[in-house]
Amino acid sequence: TVAPERTRMLLATPRATASPVHVHRPDFNVARSDSNRQTRGARQAERVRARSYRSSGARERRGKATVAPRAAEAGEIKNSMGKVGFIGLGIMGKPMASNLLKAGFEVVVYNRTQAKCDELVKLGATAAKTPAEVVGACDTTVCMLADPKACLEVALGENGITSAIEAGKAVVDMSTVDAATSAQIYEAVKAKGGRFLEAPVSGSKKPAEDGALVILGAGDKDVYDESLPLFEVMGKKSVYLGDIGNGAKMKLVVNMMLGCMTTTFSEAIGLAEKSGLNRDEFFDVLGAGALQSPWYTIKGNAVKNELYGEHQVTFPMKHAQKDLRLALELGEQVNQSLTVAHETNELFKEAMAQGLQDCDLIAVHPVISKKEFNK
Repeated sequence: TVAPERTRMLLATPRATASPVHVHRPDFNVARSDSNRQTRGARQAERVRARSYRSSGARERRGKATVAPRAAEAGEIKNSMGKVGFIGLGIMGKPMASNLLKAGFEVVVYNRTQAKCDELVKLGATAAKTPAEVVGACDTTVCMLADPKACLEVALGENGITSAIEAGKAVVDMSTVDAATSAQIYEAVKAKGGRFLEAPVSGSKKPAEDGALVILGAGDKDVYDESLPLFEVMGKKSVYLGDIGNGAKMKLVVNMMLGCMTTTFSEAIGLAEKSGLNRDEFFDVLGAGALQSPWYTIKGNAVKNELYGEHQVTFPMKHAQKDLRLALELGEQVNQSLTVAHETNELFKEAMAQGLQDCDLIAVHPVISKKEFNK
């Protein structure tokens, strides 16, 4: 981790000057009104009440009928899933588990750093000392871990998931890993009689907090169906993609695009400013046309206000670069050229070499803005 003074020096970006701009459209970074903030929870509750599940009646699970959730007030969702385990309470896992607790689920949590369990215990969670203890106590265990190494350790290591899994119990891995890692864990769980669904998510910290993730399921279809009440709380959309590995592949394709969008956006800002254009006017024009995107809005605001520090992270650069690396490996496996992704990966590696690995991925912008044209 780089000292704050060093980080600020690395991230200092020269500002281009230009004449004042008369903006005729809403600002690129439109702040939510107080009323919108106050009703966000109500909207989420209404979403839970309004949606119907794919099953029209009772779903059979392990000899018991699991009925699709009826309309319910937020925080009072009645379910027949029993205890739900949640392993991994980082930037994404903590708000996801918190939402399950607030929705009325009984949750058993584990994190390698046990102190991260404390806040969730205050919300009503039970803390376990090992992944095996979580699995032993729960019918369904959700994982949200940083990378393939962490997933394999938690799944296959001492006191890991497979040491306690048994017939009927289910594992839902929402981490971002490569298809081979997902398949390895799948086979190990199935060998013990357990069931497995990979369900990586599209979305970063804010969507996780708002219960607005997109969930990409693959593997055991019965686990997907049974997990819909969980997905309804954690996400705004869930899809089932078939065979194990397809969820991992879809997530890598999406995150590869996200990384490339970020570096292209940064280059466009640099080109605009060095050409003498006003940055805010560029943001306004971008937001008015076909390229308008929530991602550009969020990251444009980060650039505008220099929100690059480690305490302002929504998607750590080291995780974004990990996803790019895995996407490039997938491209090699299927013989698909990924020229833009390759260059994006190199830019992220360059930023990480400057000590920015724990910053948000938009911290690549000041690195890009200082680069000169390469003939």
